[in-house]
Amino acid sequence: MEQETLRKEIFKALRLHPDYISTETRETIDRPKANNQETSSPSSVEMQKWNHLLQTKIQEISSQLQAEIQELRNQLRGEIQETANQLRKEIQEMNSQLRTEMREMVGKLEEKMDERFNRLETKVDSLRIELSETQETVDFLSSKTLQHERKIRELYRQQ
Repeated sequence: MEQETLRKEIFKALRLHPDYISTETRETIDRPKANNQETSSPSSVEMQKWNHLLQTKIQEISSQLQAEIQELRNQLRGEIQETANQLRKEIQEMNSQLRTEMREMVGKLEEKMDERFNRLETKVDSLRIELSETQETVDFLSSKTLQHERKIRELYRQQ
């Protein structure tokens, strides 16, 4: 009785998945059903035949599923690799772009620094010129002061 229930459940499961079962197998499954109504106790040879047939189908389905799983794995690996390569390329482009922008910024900063140093040089140069002129003026005034002091001393001695 238990074997009969098991067999019915297996047949029912196989009928639910007709894509995996060839027409020949379906005919074989349906034929024992008709025979089963006529005779209620199948022979041991017939049960072994069915057992072998079911195992074969299960192995075929298992092989198909494994092949499909392997194919999906390969597709996923390919897509992951493609995505990784694309990300690497984008990172390299961004890196290159950042370097270019940094070079431009450094160039602009150097120009500003050069301009400001030039202004400072001009100011320092003008201060040097003023200092030189001031020193010349001080030297001139010092010499005139000395001349006047000498004259004053001479005049003082003469008196």
